[in-house]
Formats: sequence, C-alpha cells, structure tokens
Amino acid sequence: MTVTTVSLISSQNVWQKLRGEDRSGLSIKGNVLLKAGTKAFGKIKSSRANPRKSEALTVELMSVFVNGRNVAVKTNSVQPGSRRGQGGRPFYGHTAGTLVVNPGTKMQFQLMQPVTL
Repeated sequence: MTVTTVSLISSQNVWQKLRGEDRSGLSIKGNVLLKAGTKAFGKIKSSRANPRKSEALTVELMSVFVNGRNVAVKTNSVQPGSRRGQGGRPFYGHTAGTLVVNPGTKMQFQLMQPVTL
C-alpha cells in the first residue's frame, strides 16, 4: 500500500500523527479494495525526539477510512527518507539534526495482518 503524506512530519515530534492518502488505490485480482484517495492515518513509532535514545524516525499506519468508518490496520514500520521506505525522489530534508518529511512524500507499507473491510 503506497501512502502519500498530506502534512509535514518532523522527527522532533514523537506525538505527531501521520495523515496521508492512497492516491493510486489498491486492487487484488481485479477487485478494488481501496479507491484512489482513501485516507490513511498513522503515527510516529520512534524518533530522535528523546535525547536519551538515538532512534531513526519510523512511522506505521494505524487505520484507513473506508465506507464512512476508520478500519484498523497493522503494517510494517517505515523509515521515511530510506530507499526502502520511499517510492521515488527524496522529498525529505534535514534541519539541525531534525528529519523533516514534506507533504507529497510516498511511503510503501505492507499489511502485517488480514483486514476486513
């Protein structure tokens, strides 16, 4: 599932929520599961905001908005800015030790558990 961020994410804000959307949609064997534009919500799992730990910024999805309701999902964690977590051009930047992920950044998530829509 490829999610495009719709708001800025900063590694300095561990409580920040991730807002994004699946702009391409998701289909399996011709059946559309998620329409293009489906809203996705997640959270920062770890970051460098805690000075006692030196952890990379990682995010994970928590839910998608389908048929008027939020549906919980369990995904892998993605490190924005790493080649593995990004679907193309580097849309991120560093500001005084802070990793900033700009709106429009694509991140590839994999579902870790089945989801009932």
